Amino acid sequence: MSSQTPLGSKDLPTIDLWDLRSNVSKSIVEACDQFGFFKVINHGVPKEITEKVPQEGFSFFAKPTFVKQQAAQASPANPLGYGHKNIGALGDKGELEYLLLSTHPFYIAEKFITISDDPSRFSSTVNHYIQAVRDLTCELLELIAEGLYVKDKSVFSGLIRDVESDSLLRLNYYLPTSKDDILGLENILTLSS
Repeated sequence: MSSQTPLGSKDLPTIDLWDLRSNVSKSIVEACDQFGFFKVINHGVPKEITEKVPQEGFSFFAKPTFVKQQAAQASPANPLGYGHKNIGALGDKGELEYLLLSTHPFYIAEKFITISDDPSRFSSTVNHYIQAVRDLTCELLELIAEGLYVKDKSVFSGLIRDVESDSLLRLNYYLPTSKDDILGLENILTLSS
């Protein structure tokens, strides 16, 4: 591990993918064992890819609620799409809007027609992001397999590369709050996939 980031009394492991492969795989396994997660630097995902998806997300979340609901309303029967909920153990910590999307290429082509004013741009942006993150994820999983001395290094990454996998992309938009008794989060958007 090449650098450390403060995390309470312990340090969050930071994995530098430019380091020697054998060091990287060992560091990742140690980080997974000790923390369950880690920060990755020099991962090769271009900044323009990681910056465009939040821009597209902000564009979607800026629309009126009824437009977002018409475009992609999620429901218990179909959890993919747009949703809104209170966060916190008692729903007392703020509000969150989200957009949950399948990463399957056919889903993306069909769904983005209703999500964006420019479906072609939105689809292209999200597809580039999904591919870059999928490639990075597979690389990390193969490094984990190496660090665990698994014979078939693609045993984990093969699950992600399978086009029929249940991979999802979620955009979270934390709404600002003016209530004094509620922990307000900045007007931010986070991604998970």
